[in-house]
Amino acid sequence: MNLNDLNRETRPPRERCPVTVESPCILVCSIDRSTGHCFGCGRSSAEITNWLVYSAAERRAIMDELPARLDKIERKPRRVTKRQRLALERGEG
Repeated sequence: MNLNDLNRETRPPRERCPVTVESPCILVCSIDRSTGHCFGCGRSSAEITNWLVYSAAERRAIMDELPARLDKIERKPRRVTKRQRLALERGEG
């Protein structure tokens, strides 16, 4: 038995979050002053803050509104996010 085996036996297993929460976040976090919505995802500050508290149905209802909100935001993000770049590389965008 070596030191790595000993550490593996005494170390508690890593716990993983059993629930995955759907999120519209694209890692462009900046609020448009005129609309109050995020440039990246379209959510309001309150919605972003409370996202994990909402039920799945509440999150889905908000997500259904986001495309219309994003259309109202005048200034678009200037940079391509890592997620967008990876999607483009995979041919998804």
